Amino acid sequence: MMPNKMSSWRDKLHYHLLFRHCSLCQLPLTTTDYFWCDYCLSQFPIHPYCQHCGSTTVTSVIACGHCLTKPPLWHRLYRLGEYRPPLQQLVHQLKFCGKFWLARPLAQQLAQHITQPAPLLLPVPLHWRRYCQRGFNQSHQLALALGDIFNSRVDTQAFKRLRHTPSQQQLSKFQRHHNLHHAFQLRTITLPSHVAIVDDVVTTGATVHQLTELLILQGVKKVDIYTLCHTEQSVN
Repeated sequence: MMPNKMSSWRDKLHYHLLFRHCSLCQLPLTTTDYFWCDYCLSQFPIHPYCQHCGSTTVTSVIACGHCLTKPPLWHRLYRLGEYRPPLQQLVHQLKFCGKFWLARPLAQQLAQHITQPAPLLLPVPLHWRRYCQRGFNQSHQLALALGDIFNSRVDTQAFKRLRHTPSQQQLSKFQRHHNLHHAFQLRTITLPSHVAIVDDVVTTGATVHQLTELLILQGVKKVDIYTLCHTEQSVN
């Protein structure tokens, strides 16, 4: 009996120390949310946006002016918010600080905005070198969490990254597209008509554009993008 009592005591202490305080403001939680209090959740940067490209707009629209003239290849983009605090810090912690456990609560927040879940979720792949450096793929973790919520299938091997490309962060839109040219391969042949690509952050859309193109060439009729953040930037 003693080991069970000790285990129960440790579990309760672990729960109260780690999951009863908001991970952003560190104040005690008064809700059932294990990670963020109501106030911090209200600070998540949720703004009206174009449902096609994901850019912030004055009011929520199906397609902004840019999409009317040059629409993206995918059908719809679902996002949690803009890439600014506090989402910016959370995504940075998830991606670069090894806090992979943040993928599930962030996916839970994103799932509330997805009205028609795809039956198959495909995470954006990492090159094996970057995977070894990071230890995990944050898009994989997000896709697995969303798959559990929607009861959707997740294929983490559908896409393969062929080349180890330089970081996209400091590149222009044109440079990003050139940087990713022929960087991916689609290895899964049998696909449903509706598929969603999962990525942590979408900036110019260069990565998801390349992957969407591969899916369309394979016969997929509807491709959605699920992302935590959209980075607003000027057109280069």
